[in-house]
This record gives sequence, C-alpha cells and structure tokens, in this order.
Amino acid sequence: MAFTEDSLRAKLSSLNETQDSISTVGQWILFHRRHADKIAQLWSQRVKESPPNKKLTLVYLANEIVQQSKIRRKDEFLKAYDPLIAEGTSAAYKGSNPDIQNKIRRVVEVWRQRQVFRLPIQEEVERSLDEIDRSRSNRKPALGGSLFSNSSVPPELTSVAPLATSLQKADLTAKPAIATANQDYEKLTNPNNAIPTPPMHAAGLAALVKKLAVAEGAVAESIKARQALVDGLEKLLEENKIKLGKEEAQLADLRTRKDAIESRKREVEDAILRGLSAAETNKISAAPLPGLSQAEPDRPNVEELTPPPMESFTPVGSPRPDIPDVPDDVYRAPPANPMEPVAAEAPPEASAVSAPATAIGPVNEAAGADLLRALQHARPDEHNGVYGQGTYKKRKMSRSAAEDEFAAFAGDLDMNGIESTLDKMI
Repeated sequence: MAFTEDSLRAKLSSLNETQDSISTVGQWILFHRRHADKIAQLWSQRVKESPPNKKLTLVYLANEIVQQSKIRRKDEFLKAYDPLIAEGTSAAYKGSNPDIQNKIRRVVEVWRQRQVFRLPIQEEVERSLDEIDRSRSNRKPALGGSLFSNSSVPPELTSVAPLATSLQKADLTAKPAIATANQDYEKLTNPNNAIPTPPMHAAGLAALVKKLAVAEGAVAESIKARQALVDGLEKLLEENKIKLGKEEAQLADLRTRKDAIESRKREVEDAILRGLSAAETNKISAAPLPGLSQAEPDRPNVEELTPPPMESFTPVGSPRPDIPDVPDDVYRAPPANPMEPVAAEAPPEASAVSAPATAIGPVNEAAGADLLRALQHARPDEHNGVYGQGTYKKRKMSRSAAEDEFAAFAGDLDMNGIESTLDKMI
C-alpha cells in the first residue's frame, strides 16, 4: 500500500491500545521510513488533537517505532522524532489523569534505560514532564514514573516517597554508566582482539579508567540512596509495629465492651419479658457491666517529698588532723598530775556562822539606839513648839495643788543658780 497522508491518518484513527494493533501500525510505518519526517509531524499533530486515552496509545506507537529503529540500526525515525518527542510527550502528559501519566512516565523510563534517544533529548523530555508536575500544587516532580510520583500516595508512605525517587534516579544514572564501562572493559581486555599501537593502547586505558571511575561513583550514589531508603523503611516498620500494638489493644477493649453491652441487652430484654417493674429494670441497668473494670478516679497531683540536703545532717567543715576523733560514749583519760584541794586554817576571831549582810553594810547597834531615842521625843511645832495630843497638820488650801507639790523644794538651796525661766517651765 502506497504511503499517503490520508492513509497514515486512517491508520492512526484505527489504532487502539492492544499490542497487536500497535505492532501492525508500527510495522507499516517502519516500512515507509523514507517518509519519516512527515510521519513524525503528523504524529505530533495528532497527539495534540486526541483525547487522553488516544494520546497514550500514540505514545506507545512512538515507543514501538523508535525502539525498532534502534534495534535495526535505522536512524531515520530517531532523527525525525528528536525535535518533536519532548513536545509530543508533554502534550500527551498534560491534562491526563494520574494513571495515564504514570504509564507515560514508564515509557520515558524505558527510553532512558535503553538509551533510545540521545542524552540531551532524554533530559529535555524529563524536564518538560517535571515542569508540568511543578505547575500543579498536588503533584511533586518525579523521574521515571515511580509509584511514589503519584498524587495518591498514602500519608503513611510520604516519608519514604522522596527516598524511593532518589534511589530511582541514582539507579537510572548508574545503569548506563556501568553498561558502558563493562563494554569497554571487555573490548579492551579481550585476548582475541588485536592489540593496538602503544599510544592508542595508553589512550584507551586512560579512557577506560575514567569510565570505570564514573561507574564507580554512580554505584556509590545508588548504594547511598538505597541505604537511606532501607533506613526509612525500617523506621516506618518500627512505627507501624507500635501502632499495630495500640490497635490490637483497642480491638481487645472494643470486643470486651461489645460483649458486656450484649450481656446487658439480654438482661434488660429478659427483665421486660418477665414483666419486672421499672425500678427493678433500672436497678439492672445501673449495675456495673460484667467484664469491665470500673475506672479509677484521677489521683490528685501531690508534690513529691524532697529530702533535706545531706549538709543539714553533717557538721560544716572538715575535722582537724591534730585533734583525734573521740566517740561520744568514751570519756577522756584523767590528767597525769591532778590538782588536789588543800585545807587552810581559819583566823582565831572567825566564826562558823556568818552575819547577815545588807546593802548598807554591817548593823551599827549604837546608831540604831540613837534613832529610837530620837523618835521617842516630840518634834517641835511651828506655832507652839511641840506637837499636841490629838492635833493634825492641815494643808493650806489658799495655794494650788501644783504649788503645794513645789513647796517642798522652796527652802532648798539646790535651786539656786538655775535660770529664772526654768521654774516657770516647771
């Protein structure tokens, strides 16, 4: 069948998602590889016009065409799709549901693993898909259509999703580097191959060393990313084990409560059937549920007793080294030369009974007799010279009480020399 644009459009319209349909149309297109540029342009135009399901089928068709061209070493379609594949893939990716987007990511991942397109073209395709993901608030850009790039990642796996994405990127980078290094190593160390000239052989060895170093670094990054993922999964496993234990305890508690409620329901129904009174039925309902422990009231918060510091039980300061430590129940030894009391002889006039002492001094018998004799005689009066029997001294009422109190000091010479104003103040 000759190639025409109408025949190509008809083939693309009849295309479906089955493997047989994609292989049949792909073989027909590969047969007309002379029109590779025109076929690639019509493919890109049809991708932009088709619904999401049809877009995915067209991406599968392009994958069939470019991979078969790579296997057969016919680069007409690879060159034709290079400038169009990034735009066509992003057009199919944009606006599709997460399931279709994941499938497109899988195809792009296969292209990278098998090195279908040149590295700049591959990176452009992945960059265009990542930009679409970044433009959406509920999606994170992920390379290679990983399971964790889906917006429907469960919350329990969000902690390991970035680790899985990093591992996937490291793995995709390491695989081509390892393949290239192994291929060159086999070629250079194969004894069946002709040995080149020394300068060429040295250059080949130097190039192989660089490729091996690149592959070594890529594998090291892959190991680092995988170890991080393993640590994250182990942490996630421990957290889920703890949650599992709590859920099992909750399940046992719920089963116990369910059995207790079913038992109480049977008791209430039996009371109704027996025609018990409302008071008896209420008594049954108020009884503690069987199999359930009554909740204890919350204990009050009591401040813990704090013992006093040890310094309060021990004396302050360190013992002196020159003074021995003697226990309390041990008495000290008596001195070597004790002092003994000595009796002294008393003077001849001393008496064993001492006279009572007063504040004035010893009693003077002569002075005491004179005092008694003076009291026996009458005191002369101011008017008649002697006191009469039955007479009383009267207070002169012409003066005030203050004057009477001060009159006692009127004849006293001690007031002489005092300022005249002092008596007024008194």
